[in-house]
Amino acid sequence: MEAHRIAIISDTHGTLRPEVAEYLGGCEAVFHAGDLGRSDVLERLRKICPVYAVRGNVDGDWAGELPEELECTLFGFRIYMIHNRKKIAKDLADADIVIYGHSHQYEERAEGRTRYLDPGSCGPRRFRLPVTMMVLILYPAEHRLETKRVEWEISGRGKQYGKRAELDSKGTGKQGGNSGAAGMQAKATSGRDTDFLRGRDLHGLIKKIMKEMRSGRTVAQIAARNQVDEEFAEQVCRFYVTHPGVDVDGILDRMERKNL
Repeated sequence: MEAHRIAIISDTHGTLRPEVAEYLGGCEAVFHAGDLGRSDVLERLRKICPVYAVRGNVDGDWAGELPEELECTLFGFRIYMIHNRKKIAKDLADADIVIYGHSHQYEERAEGRTRYLDPGSCGPRRFRLPVTMMVLILYPAEHRLETKRVEWEISGRGKQYGKRAELDSKGTGKQGGNSGAAGMQAKATSGRDTDFLRGRDLHGLIKKIMKEMRSGRTVAQIAARNQVDEEFAEQVCRFYVTHPGVDVDGILDRMERKNL
């Protein structure tokens, strides 16, 4: 049966991890849903396989060649891609696949005949969210698709890389091979310490934490009121205090660099 493996990644923010690049070598094409971060990420991807990419909100003048939204047909499947799904301004009921990013959180959902796919982020780690990408398997003869979630867990500063976990849409899967030492460990689900972030609007959450800090609440109070752990609240507050004038995106960017 004819099948095509397509990689979907997003929010690399200037970092193309070696183990991600190695994994992409087994795919026929890669869709990057924006926030590449640097032109060399795009150049390196193009040396691996054909690239479909859109411009994200952090991509500067160098990304002028990239569209803000992209539509194409691949192996008989109609695909639409944009960085931020909130900026979709058209009816996509006839699309087979809609790809987006920005949230740094993996998501799959169906609306009618259309599958909406967010691969999460495989760039710098945002707080303790998992490092993820997606593999899309297309079966043209049956006009059928499958998805696999690929996740790496970082230990320490993430300077060494190990196994990966591949999960199908049902949450079952297997561990992949070792590409280094034990810095990256495969897992099927994230640990409990990331559960409070899943499905949350991080931009809105951090904005609320900043507001509550200005009102004089303690870290413990902020954590309890927002249902986050105290370490997370303390990290946000510390960046807010030590970087006068920083906005929400600035805090997110600094946290990503810290957790790379």
